[in-house]
Amino acid sequence: MIAARILIVEDDRIVARDIQHQLSRMGHVVVGMSASGEEAVRLAGSHRPDLVLMDIRLEGEMDGIEAARLIRDSQGIPVVFLTAYANDEVVQRASLTEPFGYLLKPFEEPQMRTVIQMALYKHASDTRLRMSERRYAATLASIRDGVILCDPQGRVDFMNRVAETMTGWTAAEAAGRPLGSVFAAVDEETHEPLEDFSALVLRSGAFAPPERLSRLRPRGKPADAGIVVEERCSAIIDDRGELVGSILVFSDLTQRRQIAEALRKAQADLAHIGRLTVMGELAAAVAHEVNQPLMAIITNAGTCLQHLSQPNPDLGKTRVVVERIVRDAQRAGDVVRSIHALARRTPADPGWVDMSALIADTLALVRAEMRRARIMVETDLQAASPWVHGDRVQLQQLILNLVMNAVEAMAAPDLPERRLRIVTAGEEGWLRVRVEDSGPGLAGSDVDAIFRALYTTKPDGLGMGLSISRSIVELHGGRLTATLGTPCGSVFEFVLPVSSGGV
Repeated sequence: MIAARILIVEDDRIVARDIQHQLSRMGHVVVGMSASGEEAVRLAGSHRPDLVLMDIRLEGEMDGIEAARLIRDSQGIPVVFLTAYANDEVVQRASLTEPFGYLLKPFEEPQMRTVIQMALYKHASDTRLRMSERRYAATLASIRDGVILCDPQGRVDFMNRVAETMTGWTAAEAAGRPLGSVFAAVDEETHEPLEDFSALVLRSGAFAPPERLSRLRPRGKPADAGIVVEERCSAIIDDRGELVGSILVFSDLTQRRQIAEALRKAQADLAHIGRLTVMGELAAAVAHEVNQPLMAIITNAGTCLQHLSQPNPDLGKTRVVVERIVRDAQRAGDVVRSIHALARRTPADPGWVDMSALIADTLALVRAEMRRARIMVETDLQAASPWVHGDRVQLQQLILNLVMNAVEAMAAPDLPERRLRIVTAGEEGWLRVRVEDSGPGLAGSDVDAIFRALYTTKPDGLGMGLSISRSIVELHGGRLTATLGTPCGSVFEFVLPVSSGGV
């Protein structure tokens, strides 16, 4: 049994006292007693009882029916009528207040117990239902999609605020209208009217499409001024399997399409920028790598002109200088082809390369540069080093870049010592090459950045040498790292996969 706080409204004091005793025996609490409708309304507002037992005929100008109406409207408290008059007119008036039961005088305690329990159970059930409806309405009101509920005949029963905004109809104006007159959908391309999606779903059942695209024409707007929407409609089935309505959910695709178009344009712009960046890096790489053989060509050409300007030029020496020009020009062409292949991530002319011999040949190319910079060169090259499979020109360019990077790092005039050391060592399946210099070393923040294209700390640098070097090493399946030297300077070290068999 549900114990409750009950207000008794009865103009007969003896009957009221008897009801109070009966309620106490049942375990209920009487919060107040009144003989007039006006006082009953006041007590209901101050005590907030769980139930009101209301006599229809009361003292004063307000009868029990009017008092019950006021209590219901202001407090939502359930009322059970007590009456000895049950004619049709009284019952009809009382029914308008939606009472939770009647007790006809005289009544017995078991009868009153049953009516009270039924009223309390019904009120609790109605309270849960109203709370569920409020949560349901709040949920529909808060979602970003438009929602329209229809009855079995396809008439509008509910609209959330988004639906009101998108259709141009208020929920009050649309209530009871056919869905097609409120949600005016036309074909997105032809602007021809479309069948009411709710009617289509109710008629076709499981064969109806789960969704469709259409153009919604808001109230008072021409068809071509509508918004493109995605419609989703479902039938509502009750516990007995009967159709009791439908729900239409629709969302504005305008912003989504704008975002998609903006994303597509951004991707296209990014791809274009990426292509420009690659072209810029490639151009910078060509300028960086071809600069040295071009400078050698210019120097040798100047020497050649000096020889030829003599009254009796030494043609033998001139021939040697011209051969150097041809050799350097060929090397410039090889470098361009090598960088082009590097951009395509493929070796230009793969073959077996003796790295120790290649390092010695590369140092011979820059011997004059080393002498001018007063750099002491030390090498510890493994005599029978394993062979590397790759592009000879690219690998030579790798060594040359690391050597020239070291030379430029030791360009400061106040250095106490200028020393370049190159060491090779074979490991199981790998060849390790180490290039050390005695320059000022790397700043800690620069270690990760120095391999990025176009990054440089030199006033006239292009920032491509180390980026190209890492690309060459990675293209050949190896890795290139940079660390601080001991006690000073920088150490660049790369490893490459090798073959012990050679060629």
